[in-house]
Amino acid sequence: MSELGCPPGPTNTTGPAGGRLGVAVRTFAELLPRWREWKPALRTPGADLLSGLIVALVALPLALGFGISSGLGAATGLTTAVIAGAVAAVFGGSRFQVSGPTGAMTVVLVPIVGQYGPTGVLAVGLIAGVLLVGLAFAGVGRAVRYMPAPVIEGFTAGIAVVIALQQVPSALGIQGAEGEKVWQSAVDAVRRFAESPSILTPAVALAVAVTILLGGRYFPRIPFSLVAVAAATVAARAFDLSIARIGTIPSGFSPPTLNFVHLGDLTSLIAPALAVAALAALESLLSATAADSMAVGTRHNPDRELFGQGLANIAAPLFGGVPATGAIARTAVNVRSGARTRLAALTHALILAAIVYLASSLVAEIPLAALAGVLLATTVRMVETASILAIARATRADTVVMVATFLVTVVFDLVTAVAVGVGFAAILALRAVAKSARIEQIPLDEVGDHLAEEHELLREHIVAYRIEGALFFAAAHRFLLELADVSDVKVVILRMSRITALDATGAMVLQDAIAKLEHRHITVLISGVKPEHLRPLESLGVFTTKDSEQRQLFATTPEAIDYARAIVISDSRHSAAPKDPR
Repeated sequence: MSELGCPPGPTNTTGPAGGRLGVAVRTFAELLPRWREWKPALRTPGADLLSGLIVALVALPLALGFGISSGLGAATGLTTAVIAGAVAAVFGGSRFQVSGPTGAMTVVLVPIVGQYGPTGVLAVGLIAGVLLVGLAFAGVGRAVRYMPAPVIEGFTAGIAVVIALQQVPSALGIQGAEGEKVWQSAVDAVRRFAESPSILTPAVALAVAVTILLGGRYFPRIPFSLVAVAAATVAARAFDLSIARIGTIPSGFSPPTLNFVHLGDLTSLIAPALAVAALAALESLLSATAADSMAVGTRHNPDRELFGQGLANIAAPLFGGVPATGAIARTAVNVRSGARTRLAALTHALILAAIVYLASSLVAEIPLAALAGVLLATTVRMVETASILAIARATRADTVVMVATFLVTVVFDLVTAVAVGVGFAAILALRAVAKSARIEQIPLDEVGDHLAEEHELLREHIVAYRIEGALFFAAAHRFLLELADVSDVKVVILRMSRITALDATGAMVLQDAIAKLEHRHITVLISGVKPEHLRPLESLGVFTTKDSEQRQLFATTPEAIDYARAIVISDSRHSAAPKDPR
C-alpha cells in the first residue's frame, strides 16, 4: 500500500530485535560528529589556527622520531600524524585531543615489527582500530576512571625509561644494536660505543635535549624542539658533520602498503592487536582526561573518543601509517596555546601534510642524534616527580603497585605491566577491605523496667554482635573463626544492617557459623538484613535450619532483643520450677 501513496504502517520496535536495533541506532548517532562543534571555529578561527601551527611545530620532530623508533622510518611517523591526527580530530570525543604516533605505542610496535614485519604492523593497526570501534559501542570508555593512580604513574615512568633506552643507539651513533629487549639493545650500544668512542654524535643529542629542557622552562611558548632540531640540522649541513641523518622522505604520502594477510597469519596477529588496542584506549582516555583538567568547563566523551581513535587506526594503515593514540604532550601544548575547538587539532594535521609535500628534502637532512635528543627531553618531561613522591609517601601498598608496574613495563611490555599493576592493586584493595570487615559485641539496650536480677540474667545469656563492612570471600573465614568462639550463652543476635557487601562465600560461611552455634544449642537470631542481601542468604538457605525450620529473622535489633529476652526468661522459669517427685 505504501507504494500507492498510502503512508506506511508503524514500525514495530518494541520487540527484542526492534529494541536492540533502536539502541544500536541511538548509540551510533551519539558517536558521530555534530555540526554545533564546528560553528565556533568557523566564526572565529584565529586562535585555533595559531594553536594548530604551534602544535604542528612541536609534533614534527616527535612524529619523525617515533616513526624511526618504531622501525618503519620517519615517513611512517609523519603519515601517522597526518592521517590519524585528522580523523581523530573530527570523530574523537575530546575537542582538544591531538593524536599521532607516541612513545608508548612505539614500545609496543618494536617487537611486532621484528616478528611480523611492516605489513604485519599495518594489519595489527587495522585490527586494533576495529576493536576500538567495538569497545566504543560496548561503552567501555568509562572504565578508565577506575584505573588506580599508582598504576598510571608507574606505567608512565616505565614508558619514559623505555623510550630513553630506545634512543641510546641513535644518541651514541651506533647502528644495528642487538638485543631482543630494549634494554639489551641499549647495553649493546653502550658496549660498542666504549670500544670506539666518538664525542660528536652524543654531543648533538645532549645539546638538543638540554636546549629543549632549559628553553621550555624559561620560555614555554616557544617550540624549542623545532628550534633545536633546526639548529642541529643547519650545523650538520654547514660543517658537513659525518653523523647519520633521517634519509629519504617521499614527497607525498606513501601508497597503501597493507597487503593481503592470510587467515593463518591473521589469527596470529590477534594477540598483538589486542595489546595495541588496549594501549591505544588507555593512553587516549588518560590524555583526554588530562586535557579536561587543564581546560575550564570541558568534558570529553570517552566512548566517542574510542570511536574516533578506532577510525583513526583503521585509516592510518591504509596510507602506510602505524597505530596511533592521543598524545598527552601535544594535547597539553594545544590547550596551553589557546585552542578552543577541534579545528586546532585538524590544523596541526594539515600543516604536517603540507610539510610532507613541500619540505621533505629539508626534513631528510635532520640528524638522527637530534631526534634522539628530542625524545630524551620528552622522557624527562613525562615523569611527574612530585606525583611519584606523593604516592610513595602515601601507603606501602601504593608504592608496591607503582614499583611493580614500573619494573614490568621496563623489563617486559606495557600491556603486561598494566595487567600486573591492576592485579596488584586489586589484591591489595581486597586485603584492605577484608581487614576493614569486623564483628563486635554491642550492648543489648534493654527497654522497660526490670529487676536487677533480670538484667543480670540477660547479660549472662544473651550476646548481640554487629557485623560491619564487606562479608565476602577474602574476609569470610576470619569472621567464621571470631563468631565460632562464642560460648556460655543461650542466644546470639546478629545485627547485619551495616554489611556493605555480601557474596556467596560470605553467605555460606555465615550459614556454617550459625550451624556450629546451633549445634552447641545456642539460638541464633538475625536482624536488620538489607533487601539486596536477602537473595543470596535465602538462596543458600541461611534462614533455614537443617530440619527445614525457619530461623528467626527480625526487621530491627530491639525486636530481636525482646524475643531473646522471652526465650531466656522462659528457660529460667522452666529450670527453676520444682520437679515432680514421682
